[in-house]
Amino acid sequence: MTYTEKLQAIRNQMKIEGIDVYLIPSSDPYQNEYLPEHYRCIAFASGFTGSAGALVITQDFAGLWTDSRYFIQAEQQLKNSSYQLVKLHIPHTPEYIKWIPKSSKVGCIEELLSVVLLEQLQASGFNPIAADLISSIWNNRPPLPANSAFLLKDQYSGQSASEKLNQLRKQLEQLNTDAILLSALDEIAWLFNLRGNDIKCNPLTLAYALVTPEYAYLFINQEKLSRNDQEHLRHHHITIANNQDIIATLKLLPAGSSLFIDPKRTNAKLFNNIPVSVKIRQGISLVSHLKSIKNNTEINNFKQAMIKDGVALTRFMKWLKENLGKMTITELSAAKRLEQFRAEQEGFTGPSFDTISGYAANAALPHYTPNEQSDLTLQQKGLYLIDSGGQYYQGTTDVTRMLILGPLTTQEKEDYTLVLKALIEGTIAQYPTGTRGYQLDAIIRKPLWDERINYGHGTGHGVGSFLNVHEGPQSISPNNLDVDFKAGMITSIEPGIYRPGHHGVRIENLVLTVPAGETEFGSFLGSETLTLAVIDPKGVLPELLEHRHLQWLEAYNNYVIETLGPFLSPSENNWLKEECKLNRNVS
Repeated sequence: MTYTEKLQAIRNQMKIEGIDVYLIPSSDPYQNEYLPEHYRCIAFASGFTGSAGALVITQDFAGLWTDSRYFIQAEQQLKNSSYQLVKLHIPHTPEYIKWIPKSSKVGCIEELLSVVLLEQLQASGFNPIAADLISSIWNNRPPLPANSAFLLKDQYSGQSASEKLNQLRKQLEQLNTDAILLSALDEIAWLFNLRGNDIKCNPLTLAYALVTPEYAYLFINQEKLSRNDQEHLRHHHITIANNQDIIATLKLLPAGSSLFIDPKRTNAKLFNNIPVSVKIRQGISLVSHLKSIKNNTEINNFKQAMIKDGVALTRFMKWLKENLGKMTITELSAAKRLEQFRAEQEGFTGPSFDTISGYAANAALPHYTPNEQSDLTLQQKGLYLIDSGGQYYQGTTDVTRMLILGPLTTQEKEDYTLVLKALIEGTIAQYPTGTRGYQLDAIIRKPLWDERINYGHGTGHGVGSFLNVHEGPQSISPNNLDVDFKAGMITSIEPGIYRPGHHGVRIENLVLTVPAGETEFGSFLGSETLTLAVIDPKGVLPELLEHRHLQWLEAYNNYVIETLGPFLSPSENNWLKEECKLNRNVS
């Protein structure tokens, strides 16, 4: 079927079901960022493969609402699909709700609808009809993933499942709440020290969980777990049940009891099957908060993962610089070569996301990933942006570096220097305990704002411990998120400047939030940089930086040399030291 034929088939079913508007969000029952192929309904229906968006279908209109990261991609992929691109003004918001006519009957696959979206629709006067109009027309639909899962060893987790459950139960007790429902896969993975391979780039397995003061239920396809792992979970007083048992178990919750849910990470079908006699409490998941504070074992493991990642990045940069001009290197082949260098490191299990590999004008698209049609050949001039990461048993990495491939324009040097300045300002900032991400965001953006420059994406996100590369609850962005930064959190700092049609610059490190001391004005926090990858000083315009910025850059690169040195060959060490010399400006 063509996309136009699929659209007509959906419209025919809408008439039968009495649905005026059909909504297809980019989602699955677990509210994942990255979806199993089985739930990539937007790609099936329209051809759009971006990770964020929503299709809205009526009898005379079909539109894709998505944000600026995907405007160019969407315009290309929606050609001849009968869908139109509708540009979101504010990312991650359901702006289409205001567009839907007030008297409309709205339909949606109930499992794909988050509780937040359900409540937003209801607040606008819509009571969504549960209707799956996709399954009947999706021939040869990919099956649900059934990959094996495993339990993470204590040497990586630092805490047993029992210890984590006790922490969670103390939180429930403090909130005077009887139970918590979990469907966010990374939270379940963390709580039970469970890992899998059901989601691309994320070591997760499909499951639900329900925890009470007395019981802990893990709803999972039991065939995924070995007999030994099942026995280990039972030893920690965890009851294993099948996925589909979650609905029946929810219905057994006692009348008058209370249940905590995260409305952003819970689907409407689960929500609608909670007995009306149960009091529902909503908020950011308690597990999300617990998971964000890394324990000492996780922190030490992260630092080991960063060494491995740094070795791979150093070898990649050396390979690229030494072979550019001698062989054809493209955005795709460079990204593949970097993954090969990472794969040589012990404990590497795969990339943590699809590599963003952008040369020249392609780097001006913040979330660009190359394909066969867009793949540019790298030249001996200009800037090359590579944003990549790896999954290791010891941690999850995410790093962006600008490789200077040859002569730069004055504009490229200025942008490179300003982005570096913003990164440094965010890294060296000390701030009072209780500071939120939007306050840090302003500190980091100020060097760009001073030049009347801004960027459209967030400045930083939490990172999991051999889990999701994007995790909460903390973030650094303009959003007024009521989450304090706390010691033990690991977060990215990634400012950028993007000039469409010309170039893009982004430099990203992961930092650990650490205590910075106490004064008569209270306690303060700061950041310890974890990422180990040289920041090329060529192209820096010293006159745009203060002495403290230049000092930081020299100290950081020296730290990279000293830390990675024992793991590199003599020739790799010599190359790295040459690369770090400050007096090698490009003309």
